[in-house]
Amino acid sequence: MASIRCAASAVRGLSTRQVSSANSYQGAKRLLSDRIEPASASTLLDIGTRRIFSEEHDMLRENVRRFVQEDVVPYHEQWEKDGQVSREVWEKAGSLGFLGVNIAEEHGGVGADFLSATVVSEELSYAGATGPFFSLHSDIIMPYIAHYGSDEQRKRFVPDLTSGKKICAIAMSEPGAGSDLQGLRTTAVKQGDHYILNGSKVSSHVH
Repeated sequence: MASIRCAASAVRGLSTRQVSSANSYQGAKRLLSDRIEPASASTLLDIGTRRIFSEEHDMLRENVRRFVQEDVVPYHEQWEKDGQVSREVWEKAGSLGFLGVNIAEEHGGVGADFLSATVVSEELSYAGATGPFFSLHSDIIMPYIAHYGSDEQRKRFVPDLTSGKKICAIAMSEPGAGSDLQGLRTTAVKQGDHYILNGSKVSSHVH
């Protein structure tokens, strides 16, 4: 667990280091020199391929892959039967730095670059793990709060979302609309210190 935390910590500020190093031709060449083309790899799952990634990303990938194989794959079939993913796997992912990866550290996220978040999503997809939808939580919903939320909202929600103590989702699906957001008919009208909801939802996942 400690090594995974180190891997997550190592990619904080990764984008800044890469840009700084790539300011010169030699710096850019050094970043790319040890990467092989995907077509030259024995499989596309080989770690160390693709020039967009760095050694820090490789280290993170190794640890995310270990987490997926040890803490996700053995339980995924049961989660499918239960219709929900265990709370424990979310909290463990949070403790290892695999949630809120690309959210700024000052807002309560991990503070790594977008490619680090991509590593987490790729490793779950490689394993066929559709249950723990970390990318929806971390890469779609959390940026709304981090970018458009008030300071009070960021302090209230982002740290708990990064730790896995809270889980968020988008309530989009309705009988007459899905990803077509213009077709949504459910409304939320503020009344005093609460909201009155009117409408229908096909499904929602809220913890």
